[in-house]
Amino acid sequence: MQIRRLREERGYSLEQLAERSGLSFRGLIYIEHGRRNPSVLTILSIASGLNVAPAQLFEDGFEAPDETKSGE
Repeated sequence: MQIRRLREERGYSLEQLAERSGLSFRGLIYIEHGRRNPSVLTILSIASGLNVAPAQLFEDGFEAPDETKSGE
């Protein structure tokens, strides 16, 4: 999951994201560090706190090269 990367890109501390998503600070740490698996509702809360689509939490963060462009 990409919670930490997305959180840091937005400049949020763990405390801020916990408050924004309505989760406990400790619970968020466990999820971010991979020690707990979040429920679907928790994923939705985290995505809302980060203002992203839930699917973005699972993306690898790297864009594939655009092979449709030729010779620019």
